[in-house]
Amino acid sequence: MTPADLDFANRLADAAGSVIRPLFRGDWEAETKEDSSAVTEADRGAEAVMRKMIEEERPDDGIIGEEYGRTNEGAGRQWVLDPIDGTQSFVAGRAIFGTLIALMQDGWPVLGIIDQPIQRERWAGRVGEVTTLNGKAVKTRPCRAVEGMSMATTSPHCFSAQEADAWLNVVTNAYPKMPFPIYGGDCYNYALLASGQIDLVMESGLKLHDYAALVPVVEGAGGIMSDWQGNPLDAESDGSVIALGDPARLEDVMAAMGGGAQHNH
Repeated sequence: MTPADLDFANRLADAAGSVIRPLFRGDWEAETKEDSSAVTEADRGAEAVMRKMIEEERPDDGIIGEEYGRTNEGAGRQWVLDPIDGTQSFVAGRAIFGTLIALMQDGWPVLGIIDQPIQRERWAGRVGEVTTLNGKAVKTRPCRAVEGMSMATTSPHCFSAQEADAWLNVVTNAYPKMPFPIYGGDCYNYALLASGQIDLVMESGLKLHDYAALVPVVEGAGGIMSDWQGNPLDAESDGSVIALGDPARLEDVMAAMGGGAQHNH
């Protein structure tokens, strides 16, 4: 991975944003949602423009995209693309979706971009470098205990019954009185965690294109990402994700999950 890779990733994000922005809060009520909705147009158009650039400028690299699948699967370097992470937010006109771009080397994420094209906020992370938001360094915040943590997930409906028990156990530990977790947000929660606004994000059922770009962003800001067993995330991960601003709290969070996760065994 070279500085040129980051420049290229930034150009990919610029190109995707130029496709997405004109369609945000667009008047597409009359169109059928199944095949020709603006969200499909935005998703497919943004991925298509990025894929074309990769194929022209990085022909030896592979591509793993949400909309158009895999090309050049044997390549050691793979670009992982999610043109709109947070489709529901996009459809609802909420500017908390994001374009995710990752570069993976031999199955490990080494570069990640979280781009919010409407607010023009871009987090960039690279292995061995400090994460930036619009070019300025950001960092996660320390956290003394699970109690009082600011925690987020996109939707509790994404959890199985057993996973929901584990999530609610952590919620109970974090908020013995009030307040309550943040719901909604998709990739934007992880970006905010990297900027020190949120302490913990827990999700499950994520695909590679959902989490690959998040890892370098969170970890370059001083945080940690793992699956629900505490293992680092790579191309073979099971889609369960913990993101923590303070790595020292990982064992505490996993201990807090434990009770509920065991109930159904």
